[in-house]
Amino acid sequence: MKRLVILGGGESGVGTALLGKAKGYDVFVSDKGKIKEKYRDVLLNNEIEFEDEQHTESKILNADIVMKSPGIPDKVALVKQIRGAGIKVVSEIEFASNYTDATLVAITGSNGKTTTATLTHHLLKQELDVGLAGNIGDSFAKQILVKNHENYVLEVSSFQLDDIHDFKPKIAVLTNITPDHLDRYDYKFENYIASKFRIVENQTKDDYFIYDADDEVITAWLKNHQIQSKKLPFSLTKEIEEGAYYKDKNIIITIDNNKITMPTENIALEGKHNVKNAMAASTVAHLLKIRKQTIRESLENFQGVEHRLEHVLKINKVQYINDSKATNVNATYFALESMDAPTVWIVGGVDKGNDYKELFPFVNEKVKAIICLGVDNKKLFEAFGNMVDIIVETQYMSEAVKIAYKVAKAGDNVLLSPACASFDLFENYEDRGRQFKDAVRNL
Repeated sequence: MKRLVILGGGESGVGTALLGKAKGYDVFVSDKGKIKEKYRDVLLNNEIEFEDEQHTESKILNADIVMKSPGIPDKVALVKQIRGAGIKVVSEIEFASNYTDATLVAITGSNGKTTTATLTHHLLKQELDVGLAGNIGDSFAKQILVKNHENYVLEVSSFQLDDIHDFKPKIAVLTNITPDHLDRYDYKFENYIASKFRIVENQTKDDYFIYDADDEVITAWLKNHQIQSKKLPFSLTKEIEEGAYYKDKNIIITIDNNKITMPTENIALEGKHNVKNAMAASTVAHLLKIRKQTIRESLENFQGVEHRLEHVLKINKVQYINDSKATNVNATYFALESMDAPTVWIVGGVDKGNDYKELFPFVNEKVKAIICLGVDNKKLFEAFGNMVDIIVETQYMSEAVKIAYKVAKAGDNVLLSPACASFDLFENYEDRGRQFKDAVRNL
């Protein structure tokens, strides 16, 4: 019996444990932190051995295969020991994909991957049996075990791609690449870029690669590297023969001489970046033979993703917008770009080596006040202190929202778009977004 050791007892870890046990592995789950009660219960009910708040080396280094949670960096001593012992380390998407014949659509990118994955799933589910997994919802491994769908849309991060060996999506989507998570890649942008492009490394000429042709990082990489899969670019700025482009408020998609045109006037999502997300998702749907009418209707009734430019409430003619999922500068760039009214901007958190320069034009043009919400706000004061009349700091969401309420006038926006990670004051970006929404409702 082969031994499967899982590091991390969260959603992907526990899902992999269940699938591993069903496939005849001797399974052991080990978590350095405390395993949440709902996951402990699942492990106990399924008689899977586990430990938390420690890693017992003797129970880990005898593994045949280790599934590592994407949150655990490679530089951790235990991971180095595992690799040093010649034990194969995989991510959940790698392990689980061995147990399904489903058509896999894998979506990655620095920004927009959650919206694009959720939108793609929304377009496909009207006509196909399709699961949504990866970084969203129930784990991929668990879905394969409980109800193996014929198709999956997977939102995959660079961390998950770092530990693939044979993982091969039928359709790979790359939304964009901007500097992010550089702390995990020795602060070398090229290492992070290479990690994103692992999504195509096992593809063959029968597979497809959909990507943003306006993204200079992507196009530069493709000039210097050969890939096997069939390329389907999309662009807002230039006409494309094979792929998708935007012209006169229409999305035009051509695949193998089969052309469809989609009006975008009534798309539910706002902003230029969302036209791109819609292009990527519609190209996938067109490839998988979803009817044009279905694609159009689905684009018009899609509600968007929680914590991503989510309109919470209007109070005294002030619109409160939750964009807590903006954990890097590029995501906040899109948020500020789409603001069409004077904006009170709530920003801050754990800085990942941010360069705020690209935000300066928008801050000058649209932002009337800045509320810094983080343990250390020095860098924000240095970057924006001279640009706005009002810049204040706080460490409580409720206080940040109260200050915004005082400063904002009828017709303004209050935007939470932190451009930073959330771990200094919050559990995660969802917790930060929910606290914002609660504080707004309490006004």
